[in-house]
Amino acid sequence: MAESDFFTKDGTVDHKGNPANIKKTGTWKACPFIIGNECCERLAYYGMSSNLVRYFKHRLNQHTSVATRNNQNWSGTCYITPLIGAFLADAYLGRYWTIALFSIIYVFGMTLLAMSATVHGIKPRCYTEDNCDPTVTQSAVFFVALYLVALGTGGIKPCVSSYGADQFDDTDETEKKHKSSFFNWFYFSINIGALIASSVLVWVQDNVSWGWGFGIPAIAMAIAVVFFFSGTRLYRNQKPGGSPLTRLCQVVVASFRKCRVAVPADKSLLYETMDAESNIKGSRKVEHTEDLSFFDKAAVETESDDIKGTVNSWRLCTVTQVEELKAVIRLLPIWATGIIFAAVYSQMSNLFVLQGERMNTHVGNSTFKIPPASLSIFDTLSVIFWVPIYDRIIVPVTRKFTGHKNGLTQLQRMGIGLFISIFAMVVAAILEIERLREVRRHNYYEVKEMPMTIFWQVPQYFLIGCAEVFTLIGQLEFFYEQAPDAMRSFCSALQLTTIALGNYLSSLLVTIVTAITARNDKLGWIPDNLNYGHIHYFFLLLAVMSVLNVGAFLLIAKWYTYKKAVGTLR
Repeated sequence: MAESDFFTKDGTVDHKGNPANIKKTGTWKACPFIIGNECCERLAYYGMSSNLVRYFKHRLNQHTSVATRNNQNWSGTCYITPLIGAFLADAYLGRYWTIALFSIIYVFGMTLLAMSATVHGIKPRCYTEDNCDPTVTQSAVFFVALYLVALGTGGIKPCVSSYGADQFDDTDETEKKHKSSFFNWFYFSINIGALIASSVLVWVQDNVSWGWGFGIPAIAMAIAVVFFFSGTRLYRNQKPGGSPLTRLCQVVVASFRKCRVAVPADKSLLYETMDAESNIKGSRKVEHTEDLSFFDKAAVETESDDIKGTVNSWRLCTVTQVEELKAVIRLLPIWATGIIFAAVYSQMSNLFVLQGERMNTHVGNSTFKIPPASLSIFDTLSVIFWVPIYDRIIVPVTRKFTGHKNGLTQLQRMGIGLFISIFAMVVAAILEIERLREVRRHNYYEVKEMPMTIFWQVPQYFLIGCAEVFTLIGQLEFFYEQAPDAMRSFCSALQLTTIALGNYLSSLLVTIVTAITARNDKLGWIPDNLNYGHIHYFFLLLAVMSVLNVGAFLLIAKWYTYKKAVGTLR
């Protein structure tokens, strides 16, 4: 048997660095361990984060504004630290060891968090339910634990989806089809974990104890680590390719050094290694593309480039290295269109909750009240509903019309999700218009809960869940597929930063809108009592921005050139 028949064609290795046996490793055999790890990790993350602002306020005795700011700062950190984990994975450790190392940090953080809520002397002393007096040391222990969790999740978030996709060989047509399906089920597992966290664990924290409320997520994270290590012998691993930022800088520097050099009409004359593989570890050669041609100058050979038989990478770069930079530049406009979508998505934990507070939160005629934030469960249920529908029905049906192996291209899928998100904002605005009409008609201005059921909010949550399945899962697959082989974790981390920036954009819009509309003693669009407000204007503002965003996305998508690795299948 020839080596090319025995080992994966893209040069993947096992966890010890030996060539991976294609018959015994990867594909769906390895994925249950990765998906199980992600489900438990997300259960742990959402289990401790969903109710975190209440712990700040009631256990750490913080004012509402301080608690909210601390919660937002921590959440933002969780979407910035992936850049650290991604860099280490792509440059030095590889995805397997990055996930392994940061998972252990994650468990330590979760364990310390649970101890800070249970162990005498570490947990805050409370006289009544809402009257606690934590010491500086007790608060410090809690924050150390919290930011250990943020660091731990930073090594997992950008790597685990890419690592699952690594288990499928791009040069095998059957395996490449399965890769697209993997992203659907991977996102499905995230929402299973979120569903359990937002229902069961929030109830435990409110009705049993914070010790158990943080202890169960810690146990879930320990189970996630066991899941991951259990599949070790089945995994395929991409070799780390060295610092991706250095390689990108080399192309930029070499291009400007040769800004006066002409690029040959015959692109086969551009510099590339003669070997079958590229000179970047863990990366296949990439075909030359015609756009962004200025950077092709970095691959033009001149007499001064070959000094004593060695090549200075700051003066001469391979075509594959140039195409790495081009791929990242092409991703940035697509990345930017995800920010407004993330701003729309963030309303589920902001204005949707405030809107729900003013509605009837009772379930039927019973005395049981549903917390307004718990309605996000319908977003999760929507995702759980739509993922199998997309994978089993939409893909086969659209495949017959488009001829594309995945039914829709990644950009088509993302565009549909961006379009659906417009309707989520329009529906939320219509509901608020009707709610305010009832407020005026029956003079409910000072009523805390008007007699309009909160379940009228379900359609807007359901629509955002549907948009998630198209846009966010499409982004996961797109940023993996279009990223250079040796920069996939970094590009996955880049995709995650849209969520942080979307939250910051939403916060900025609220600040601007409040500053403009609340002048001259006016209450403005978003007052403390929303019965006097106009948050439907804010929802419509986001809808208009989303329409413009879709238009920009369509233009960018038309311009976009898909990456093509040498020897791979389209």
